Amino acid sequence: MTETSTERGFLLLHGWQNHRPAGHWQHWLADRLTGLGHAVDYPQLPDPEHPDLERWLAELRTRLSRLHGRERIVICHSLACALWLHAVARDAVPVPVDRVLLVAPPSPGFLERNGEVAEFTPPPVTAAQLSAAAKYTRIVADDDDPCCPEGATESFGQPLGCDVNLLAGAGHVSIPDGYGPWPSVLDWCLDPTARIAADHLRNAGPGC
Repeated sequence: MTETSTERGFLLLHGWQNHRPAGHWQHWLADRLTGLGHAVDYPQLPDPEHPDLERWLAELRTRLSRLHGRERIVICHSLACALWLHAVARDAVPVPVDRVLLVAPPSPGFLERNGEVAEFTPPPVTAAQLSAAAKYTRIVADDDDPCCPEGATESFGQPLGCDVNLLAGAGHVSIPDGYGPWPSVLDWCLDPTARIAADHLRNAGPGC
């Protein structure tokens, strides 16, 4: 079977103040996966400058109901990671997906300190709830991320009991950090055993 006939389904979810700019790694990834013949949904979430948790959760439920494929994979960046954890805590993922990638999740403390997104501060989530929503979850982050000063391992990996893939010098894994084309995240999409590296092709510019 060729890679173009595997018919995986991908849902890519962006973060705060993100309007899906062409230079962002998620935009690049959506294009590459589509070119390989996979089903890709990369929606613009409502009002990203002033996100509303309930509206984003409603959009997530709608998109999950349309997610089909031999493998169903969700890839979240930044605020969308907190969105996913809210859905997990509410048992709002009725059919478990196969894999979830949480890239640069902002810490609860960071969210609490930023009023516009404070309501996204995730409630407590157990490892059992996480595994009920997805067969496998991996976190990819830099422990020097300004949006997670407490560290991804301490904030998420240890309490959730999930794999943490640390990157050096990645910041918030966004356009200002140079994250446009990112070959190893594409590798992970096609092979869940692949480790994700800071092998991005630098594309620094405005955006998140």
